[in-house]
Amino acid sequence: MPTKKKPVSTHSKKAAESAKPTTAVAAPTESSEKSTKSHKRSRSGCYTCRLRRKKCDEGQPICRACSNLCVKCDYKRPLWWSNSEQRRIQKERVKNKIKQTKLNEKRASQPGATRAVSMGSPFSGDYDFNRPLYPEPYDHFSSHLPTPVFGQTTFNQLAPYEVDIKTERQTFINDIPMRHDSSNSTFTTFAPPHLHTALPTFPTNDLFNEEYLDQPPPYTGMNDALFENGSSYSYSSLQSTIPVDDRDLPLLNHFIDNVLRLIYPILEVHQRGHARTQAILQSLESNKSYLHCCLSVSAIHLKTTTSLGSEEIDHDIVRHRYEAVSQLCQALNRDTDHDQILEAALAMIFFHCSVGPPDDYLPDIPWYDHFQAVTNLVNKLDLPTIMESSNLYTPPPFNMALTSWIDILGSTMLGKTPQFAHTYRNMHLSGASSGLRELMGCEDRVMYLISEIACLDALKAEGRMDDMTVCSHVSALGRQLEYTEPADQTLEDPYSIDGAAIRPEQLTKSMTAVFRIAARIYLCSLVPGFDRNQQSNINLVAAVAETLQYIPAGPEGFDRSLVWPLLITGAFSVPSSPFRSILHERVALLGDNADFGSFGRMYRLLQEVWRLTDDPIMPEAEDTISLFTDPALKKEKSPSPSIGTPPGMREIKKQPVHWRDVMNRNGWRYLLI
Repeated sequence: MPTKKKPVSTHSKKAAESAKPTTAVAAPTESSEKSTKSHKRSRSGCYTCRLRRKKCDEGQPICRACSNLCVKCDYKRPLWWSNSEQRRIQKERVKNKIKQTKLNEKRASQPGATRAVSMGSPFSGDYDFNRPLYPEPYDHFSSHLPTPVFGQTTFNQLAPYEVDIKTERQTFINDIPMRHDSSNSTFTTFAPPHLHTALPTFPTNDLFNEEYLDQPPPYTGMNDALFENGSSYSYSSLQSTIPVDDRDLPLLNHFIDNVLRLIYPILEVHQRGHARTQAILQSLESNKSYLHCCLSVSAIHLKTTTSLGSEEIDHDIVRHRYEAVSQLCQALNRDTDHDQILEAALAMIFFHCSVGPPDDYLPDIPWYDHFQAVTNLVNKLDLPTIMESSNLYTPPPFNMALTSWIDILGSTMLGKTPQFAHTYRNMHLSGASSGLRELMGCEDRVMYLISEIACLDALKAEGRMDDMTVCSHVSALGRQLEYTEPADQTLEDPYSIDGAAIRPEQLTKSMTAVFRIAARIYLCSLVPGFDRNQQSNINLVAAVAETLQYIPAGPEGFDRSLVWPLLITGAFSVPSSPFRSILHERVALLGDNADFGSFGRMYRLLQEVWRLTDDPIMPEAEDTISLFTDPALKKEKSPSPSIGTPPGMREIKKQPVHWRDVMNRNGWRYLLI
C-alpha cells in the first residue's frame, strides 16, 4: 500500500478581494491617504499567502509564514497570478515545498538523520533555487537550431519532494507489450506527479493476457538457437522472405548469427524475448536501405573478427554502404515512408558503434551528417511531441528513444548543444520517461541532466558565459544530480542466487550509478581552474572503479554498454588511479571483443590522452602500479618509459589536453556510446 502523506491544512476562509482602484481629480488629504494605505494593506498581503488563503503579516523583505515554510515570498504581482490554471499549478508547488520542509524538519529532529552527500561532491553549500537558473528573456540553454520555446516553468520554481508510491508498470518494446509488474518505491523529484508519470493502479487484471501478468523467466543470455523450428522467423523462412542475392547470403547469415546479439544487450535483458530482433528482421524484409546497412555492418564485423581476404570484404563494405545511402536518397526524394527512412538513418549511425576497428580507413559519411537527416525526420514526424505526451498506453516511440541516446551523448563528442535539449528538459520537469533506461541502461533523469551539462559545456566553449555564471550552473546541476540518487543506494551483484541469470533492475541500478558519477566528473571538469589531481575528482574516479565490480565483465558482460562513462572517467583519471588498472583488467577479460566497436575506439582514445597528458612514470613508481594482469599486454600497451633528462636540466611537466581535442587532432569522428 502506498504511504499516505498528511496533507497540509488550509483554512477555508477566503481573503477579501483587493479594493478596486478609483480615479479622483483632487489630491487626497494626508489623513485620508494614510487611511487608504492602511485599508489596502489590510486587504492584501504577499501573493504566496493569498494563494494559500492565509493571513499575511506583510513582513519585509519576507513575511513570517513564508520564512518559516521556506517558500518564495512575492509582493510583486507574479505572472502566474492572472491565469487560473497557472495559479493552481503554483499552489501545488507551494504545497509540495511545504511538505518537503516539514519532512526535513522531522528528519532533522531525529538523531543521526542526515542526508548523505555523494562521494567527492564539491557542492556542499546551499544554492538559492529561488534565483532563476535560466534568466528570462534569454534562455542560456537554447539550442543552436530552432527548437520549441522553453516555457516559464524552470527548475528553480520546482521544489524537490519525496514520495512513497506503489507503481504498476507495463513495458512495451516498439509498441509490443512485454511485461506487467508492480513495485513499491521511494523517489525524489522536482515536479508534482502528472497523470502519465504516477501510473494508476489497474482496476482489474483482465486488461492483460495472463502471459504478461506472470513474472517472466530470468534473463540468461540470447538463445543461440534463435531461429529454431517453431519460431515465427525460422532460418528457412528467413532465406526466402529477405530479398538478398546469393553472394550476400553469407553476410546476412553472419549478421543474424553474430551481430544481432551485440546491438541491444541491455534491451535484451529487460525484454527477455526477441521482440526487437523480430522488428529488425521485419525491417530487413521491407526496408532496402536498412537491409544494405545491415549487410555492410555484417561485412565490417566479419573483417574484424576473421582472417578472410580483406580486399574482397572491403569491396562488400563499400558496395553496401553506397547502396544503403543510394536507397536512402531515393526515399528522401520521394518524401514518403518517413518512418522507414528514419529507421535506416539511425541504423547507419548506431549499428556501426557495435562493429569495426578504431582505424576504419574506408570512405564513409560521418555519423553527425546522418544525424542531421535524423533530426529533420524526427521533426517532420513530430516525435518530440509524441514522446512528451506518452503515457502507460502510448509508450515513447522506439526510434525517438534511440535518437535521444545518440543526441545526448553524441553532443558531448561534438561539444554542441543536443538537438532536442528543450524536449529533454520538459521531460525532466514532468518526470516522463523516454525509455532510455530499458534501452541503454541509464535512468532517464540522469540522461536528461547529461543533456543539460552538454548545454553548459557548449555555452562555455562559445564564450557565452563568464566564470561566475558557469560555477552557478555547475552548482545547481550538481544538486540536481543528487536528487536522482535512489533512497536505497546499496548496490548488489546483478546475478541471481544460482548465478545463471541477470536481474535487470540490479544491473541498471549499478549502470545508472556509473553514469551518474561520470556525469558529475564531466560537470566538475567545466569549473574554471579544474585539475584532475584535485582530491574531489580523485574520489569520484575511485567511486567509478568501485561501482564497476557490480557490473559483469568479459565477453558476456556489459562493459561495451559503458563506453561513455568509461571515457569520461578515464580521461580525467591520474596515472596512479585504481580505475586504470581495473579498466586494463576488464579490457583483457573482453579479449578480441575489446578491439572493435565503440569500446575499442574509446580505449584507443584514452591511451592517446594518457600518452599526451601523463607525466613520465619513474621506475620506482612504475613498479608499484600494476597496469595489466598479462605481462605481454603490459609490455605492449604500457606508457613509454621517460627519456632521461640531461644533468642540470629540469624535466618539463606535460600539460593537460582535452580528450575532444585529441579526437579532432587525429581526425577521429567517433560516436562513443
